[in-house]
Amino acid sequence: MTAHRPTRRTVVAAASTLAVMAVSGCSSSSDTADAAQDAGYRSGDGTLHLIPADERDEPVELAGETIRDTTWDSAEHRGEVVVVNLWASWCGPCAKEAPHLVDTYEATKGQDVAFVGIDYRESSVATGLAQAETWGFVWPSIYDESGSTAIDMQGKMTTQPSTAVLDREGRIAAVVLGPVTESTLVGIIEDTLSEEG
Repeated sequence: MTAHRPTRRTVVAAASTLAVMAVSGCSSSSDTADAAQDAGYRSGDGTLHLIPADERDEPVELAGETIRDTTWDSAEHRGEVVVVNLWASWCGPCAKEAPHLVDTYEATKGQDVAFVGIDYRESSVATGLAQAETWGFVWPSIYDESGSTAIDMQGKMTTQPSTAVLDREGRIAAVVLGPVTESTLVGIIEDTLSEEG
């Protein structure tokens, strides 16, 4: 039995992410801080958790209404690698992370990769939609006012932001708790795309 080993690119990128997070820290206005406290904000430091293929749980069952008045269901994306990003307008680190997500989306366009956001404990759909448009999030985002997606994502996305990468079977292959950088996320996606079924 061979355990999945991350590529050198993923390991180096993850180390860079941790260094950037340690230097940049987190700042927010008092209004944002109040909103975050009300929503049960929990920050992450960018820690990367890679899950070997033989240790992954069952496929996630993530589905819901999006901020653009459509529906999204993870079951419809089997065969693709799916990037799931949990974000909110009131989350300062989410704003810092946003350009990295947009750049990763552009860098992986045309591959077997799908993106979906989880607009976590947002005050309204309109607020979430306005923020998504400001940040350039063109992919769907499920509106999660109650915070129930933490259960749908098997309890592995525990901070704001969090990013999970699902393998082609819909299983969680990796999770970053806290802001993720483009280099780290592209490395995870490439590793997951290259896995043999």
